[in-house]
Amino acid sequence: MIEGNANMDNNNKDLLFKDESYQIVGAALEVSNNLGCGFLETVYQEALEIEFSDSKIPFESQKQIQIKYKDRILKKKYIADFICFGQIIVEIKAIQTISTIEEAQLLNYLKATQLPLGLIINFGNPKLEWKRYANTNK
Repeated sequence: MIEGNANMDNNNKDLLFKDESYQIVGAALEVSNNLGCGFLETVYQEALEIEFSDSKIPFESQKQIQIKYKDRILKKKYIADFICFGQIIVEIKAIQTISTIEEAQLLNYLKATQLPLGLIINFGNPKLEWKRYANTNK
């Protein structure tokens, strides 16, 4: 269990957006298998846009999302790497390993957007790393 307003969702029983998540991770695996590791996140962003399109995965790239504080909209906006299927935040990284910093970032994004699911996908190693988090505080 991850602290915060969401938790890691690794139990295969009753996974939220199971098929959609597998499609997203499958597209990321295709990008990883073709590009390998070592590129900047922007390269993986563009490649994943192509793969999502080719795989017919609905997505919005670099979507600006408003954040509220005490029912007031803040000037600062969050920019999601991807929103897929209109429900899933996808944050991509090209780092050594996913840490609590990236996890906290995604948990905050889930809290701010009230979206039900988030994925962190890390292209920073030869083997693709990914984690999923369900928003349990909606």
